[in-house]
Amino acid sequence: MSEKTDFDIVVIGAGIVGLASAYKITLSHPDVRIVVLEKEDSLASHQTGHNSGVIHSGLYYTPGSNKAKTCAEGRKQLVAFAKKHKIPYEICGKVIVATDESELPNLDKVFDNGQQNQIEGIEKIGPDEIKEIEPCCSAIAGIRVPCTGIIDFVRVAEKLAELIEKKGEANKILTSHEVTAFDKHDFYTKVVTNEGALATRYIINCAGLHSDRIAKMDGVDPGMRIIPFRGDYYELTEEASQKVKNLIYPVPDPAFPFLGVHFTRMIDGSVECGPNAVFSFKREGYGKTDFDLTDTWDSLSYWGTWRLCLRHWLYGLGEYTRAFSKTLFLRQLQRLVPSLTADEIKPGKAGVRAQALASNGSLIDDFKIESRGNSVHVLNAPSPAATAALAIGDHINEVATKYFKL
Repeated sequence: MSEKTDFDIVVIGAGIVGLASAYKITLSHPDVRIVVLEKEDSLASHQTGHNSGVIHSGLYYTPGSNKAKTCAEGRKQLVAFAKKHKIPYEICGKVIVATDESELPNLDKVFDNGQQNQIEGIEKIGPDEIKEIEPCCSAIAGIRVPCTGIIDFVRVAEKLAELIEKKGEANKILTSHEVTAFDKHDFYTKVVTNEGALATRYIINCAGLHSDRIAKMDGVDPGMRIIPFRGDYYELTEEASQKVKNLIYPVPDPAFPFLGVHFTRMIDGSVECGPNAVFSFKREGYGKTDFDLTDTWDSLSYWGTWRLCLRHWLYGLGEYTRAFSKTLFLRQLQRLVPSLTADEIKPGKAGVRAQALASNGSLIDDFKIESRGNSVHVLNAPSPAATAALAIGDHINEVATKYFKL
């Protein structure tokens, strides 16, 4: 590697995927000088820090897809990593439940999917068994998924950052460094940030909600656009949290990548319920009325957005109405836990999902990683990216090793 550059590799984005990728590269190539740039003043500030903290089993994903493969492998690596580094986690299991006969065919499809993905221990259960696991849940059929768990992904990200810097004296994690431009030269690139420029041989884009913009900045047509969807959560009061033992999920609608409003016991013992999924007028807009003109224009000037909206306007209207109506949100929750009352839920956090959308309005569901010039761009890393992060990191390391000739 050339010593004329500040670093051999710049990773853009200190979410869990960016940090896991950098970590895996340092393990395989300890002499490579690597820096992770994060525009916020702390790590894992966006999708990693705003998700529901679930260690996903890999049950839902299309057999043979990158999602299915990396989720199963990533889950095992994540649990081993948490054990080794004493990061609190729990394999508590979850139930996916059908509350209406119309949901039974999709429930069967989910179970068949899980069997094809070889998810260990899954079983179909009836109303009595559901009551044994979740006494306050009312359902006609379900699936028990014993290998699902909960964890604090921010703690995982912080440990990865610590290990990256320990692996080599030249390795750095730099927060408050927003990438604003690339200054291309024959054998290196100057990555321009608000804190100055860094010269590097190679770039790995893990910018999440801004991955398409970083790609364009690098002269790469991503072939899609990131459209932000906000997910609002409620939280159960301390007394009401006793109504949920672990995780309760509805049967997902196969037409959408969202899993529906569900209950999640967090690692600190609190219980979150949500999220909905509504179009966000700001890529990092966690408030219901947050607005950014550039972000909104990027979304609404894209034909893919309109095609998606025309196709699913009724679903979108329902989600948006629930975002502003506690009564309607509660009604969704009561499908799973009928005894829940309005005074037992209080507003919680929100997250924004980076949904990659093709120009024809189709949702890009699987991971999308492109190599161009001296860069690798992780253009789409949707859920279960946090669970799968270490396995995604292995893949990025393989791509980088081959493509950058490390």
